[in-house]
Amino acid sequence: MSRRTVLSVTAALAVLGGAGAFALAHAEEQPPSLAHSTARYTAPEGDRDGSLAFTTDVTASSGVTGLKVLAWPEDSAFADRELTTKDMSAAEPAVCEPSGDSTVRCSYTVPVTRTDAEDSPRGTWHVATLATAEDGTTTLDAKAADFTVR
Repeated sequence: MSRRTVLSVTAALAVLGGAGAFALAHAEEQPPSLAHSTARYTAPEGDRDGSLAFTTDVTASSGVTGLKVLAWPEDSAFADRELTTKDMSAAEPAVCEPSGDSTVRCSYTVPVTRTDAEDSPRGTWHVATLATAEDGTTTLDAKAADFTVR
């Protein structure tokens, strides 16, 4: 093989190796991501309380430290302005259990009393989430799932 061919092949391998290392490093820095998010609202009936249940899978290459959950009506102040991580600071935590190497399954359930249901605005509600990874990165999803209060 000629010297020019050897140098070309060596240069190409160096470029490809560098691109692969960059892609691997970039993949490790990805913020948490949510998948398969669902919300289920059950209204109180008779003398039985209802509930709001939310479930999602959270994946982060560094691991997941937690997920905060906030349900909000579509006709609220959050509809007029962007929801922020500061807004989520008082949100309630979900319970998260490992379900893979870097994935956890998080669920959040809260009872809905008759008084809660009567005082709640009717219509579409959204579930906002703030996922936090072990490396400190966060992902805010203002509309991770929706449900309807009738």
